[in-house]
Amino acid sequence: FKAPSTDHPALYRDLLRTNRVHWIAEEPPAELVRDKMMECHFRFRHQMALVPCVLTLNQDGSVWVTLVKPVRAIAPGQFAVFYKGDECLGSGKILRMGPSVYTMQQGKNREEGPKKEEIDKIEPAT
Repeated sequence: FKAPSTDHPALYRDLLRTNRVHWIAEEPPAELVRDKMMECHFRFRHQMALVPCVLTLNQDGSVWVTLVKPVRAIAPGQFAVFYKGDECLGSGKILRMGPSVYTMQQGKNREEGPKKEEIDKIEPAT
């Protein structure tokens, strides 16, 4: 799929999953273990602005990352790096992403809801 413009909604996503996260100071942070979720900040390119997000810890040590606002041009294979204030908490390789803003908008425009193929792409958190 090639988007018609650099700002096309198909390029924006607000949900992604990493592989097992490599945590720097705590393995994983106590707050994340206790609450199974934690607010922090995220980036996937060195110079990009930090984006507020919520991490949800999976049993295998991977995390779902829910972004406060959709971010452009995230791709599997890039690294998600997590921060709390100025402290780098750790990072994980992006394995998969939730539906794009474009897909979500298409879904809202259709009464019958998402197709089975679209549902199969989004695996439930274990």
